[in-house]
Amino acid sequence: MSASRTPGHSRLTKAHKLSIAGVATLSAAAVAFSLAPAGAAAEAQTINAAPVAWTQAVNGAQTKTLQGHLSAQQVISQANAKAAAKVKADADAKAKAEAAAKKAREQKAAASRSAARTPVFANNLDGWIKEALFIMKKEGIPGTYAGIHKNIMRESSGNPMAINNWDINAQNGIPSKGLLQVIYPTFKAYHVKGTKFDQYDPVANIVAACNYAADRYGSMDNVNSAY
Repeated sequence: MSASRTPGHSRLTKAHKLSIAGVATLSAAAVAFSLAPAGAAAEAQTINAAPVAWTQAVNGAQTKTLQGHLSAQQVISQANAKAAAKVKADADAKAKAEAAAKKAREQKAAASRSAARTPVFANNLDGWIKEALFIMKKEGIPGTYAGIHKNIMRESSGNPMAINNWDINAQNGIPSKGLLQVIYPTFKAYHVKGTKFDQYDPVANIVAACNYAADRYGSMDNVNSAY
């Protein structure tokens, strides 16, 4: 008895079976192929990422090392600058102290030379006139020994404590005093610094009187009477 056929279905031929098998095989291969590249890509990405990470790590370490090196150089540079500034300050202070000491030595030496050049004058009329002339020469005040001596002898006879209590000056309360009979206003106006501020001091009296005579008459040498 023959088998019955189901309506709408046809018998699969051998060729059909082979085609279906081929499609199944191809589908499995495609699935396998699609899975295989995904794993390989991930592995490739991991392999490719490893050198990048290593490079970044190395570069980061090198950057930190370089930064540390630069920081150390900066600290050293600042320390050297401070040391150099201190050395310069010390050198300047030493130079200033040496200059001050040199100036003090020079001033002392000059004072010593001046003292050595200053002659010792006798404490008498001759010595007073000579000392007055010594001072007058430095101050640029004209006058000679003879001119000063002549006027001293006429005015006070060589007495440094002489005083005039009877002339018009005395009546006005400013008597003439000293070797060259100088009144106080004249002595004050023509007093020369470095001499005593004392009308009775013989040297101060002579120098002030000669200074006044130089201003009014050109020189004490030109005075031949009361002045």
